Amino acid sequence: MAVRHSGTWHLANSGTCIPALGTFRHLAHSGTGTFRHLAHSGTWHIPALGSSTWQLDIPDAATMETKRMTDQQETMKAVVFTEYGSPDVLQLKDIDKPVVKDNEVLVRIRATSANAGDWHIMRGDPYLVRMLFGMLKPWKPTVLGNDFAGQVEAVGKNVSHFRPGDMVFGSALTGAFAEYISVSEDTPAPKPANMRFEQAAAIPCAAITALQAVRNAGRLERGQKVLINGAAGGVGTFAVQIAKSFGAEVTGVCSTRNVETVRSIGADHVIDYTREDFTLSGQRYDLIIDIVGNHSFSEFRRVLATKGTYVPVGGPGGGFLGSFADSLKAYALSHFMSQRVALLMATPNREDLVYLKGLFEAGKVTPVIDRQYTLIEAPEAIRYLEEGHARGKVVITV
Repeated sequence: MAVRHSGTWHLANSGTCIPALGTFRHLAHSGTGTFRHLAHSGTWHIPALGSSTWQLDIPDAATMETKRMTDQQETMKAVVFTEYGSPDVLQLKDIDKPVVKDNEVLVRIRATSANAGDWHIMRGDPYLVRMLFGMLKPWKPTVLGNDFAGQVEAVGKNVSHFRPGDMVFGSALTGAFAEYISVSEDTPAPKPANMRFEQAAAIPCAAITALQAVRNAGRLERGQKVLINGAAGGVGTFAVQIAKSFGAEVTGVCSTRNVETVRSIGADHVIDYTREDFTLSGQRYDLIIDIVGNHSFSEFRRVLATKGTYVPVGGPGGGFLGSFADSLKAYALSHFMSQRVALLMATPNREDLVYLKGLFEAGKVTPVIDRQYTLIEAPEAIRYLEEGHARGKVVITV
């Protein structure tokens, strides 16, 4: 809606200051003319000298406010880095809001979470990571973060599974430490109905890794014995609960401060590694999921059943391949023995998110959240996660 004013305006060649924003239309014999606003002060470019009759359309307050909000929404807050290093390289900046492609959905992120992969990318460690982002420094400013939970704001013309307003959660390689993310329609899944955004954001990367370690790589069956080394972390807390949902007998390994937490989420047995070396226990496990990488494969073999499976999931960085180098060695050795080594490259997908959604809604799995930070505190969230003592997940609200 606009307020119209007509009348005779005496115009100079340029520089006339008009004390209102709006569009001028020339009603003289020459037809309609368009004028450019040159500055916020109200300076207008006038193409000709003279005095003629003009009509002035001044947008009303509501129209101007809508335009102001639209202009603001063309940018968003995001945590970016332009060089590899410590959490000090992370900066909260205003960047362009993603443009939705035909097969994508634009999600207004309400919460995200930090994962080990985030600090590996941030540091460019191991060097294998740099093959994806740039060897000496990132090829372009990169938004950190992969887990997200939020509300669909817009969809591309070819999207059929979602519509604006849907509550979703999912995981992308990068881009989630921001107010918005645009992802393929196949990436997110409907958010568990009984969960807050903060809880849903804790799920995707860690829970999918745990599920694929237990089910795909580990091939866990009901009644089998599984040991989870690193049971109190993000992946570990999910692995304990998912293994229990498969009907396994679960032993969790953690520090003294986390014993009760691991027991509370369903572990049948809990080993405090500060008091006992489980590799010398004499026990045998059908499946070992190693999230820490603090023992050699030969040590794990001592407690692995004759036809058991060892699944390395994480470990320290360094070098070109990081902990993956040790995993490859173990995998090569396994070809000469009855014990099996299964390498895991967790792959986020909607089908697994939907499966996990069912577990959460049924109350079989619950996210364990250690700390919550705000977006501007993302560097501190990563710094805390890097220390290696987080109990469950570290969540960032947006």
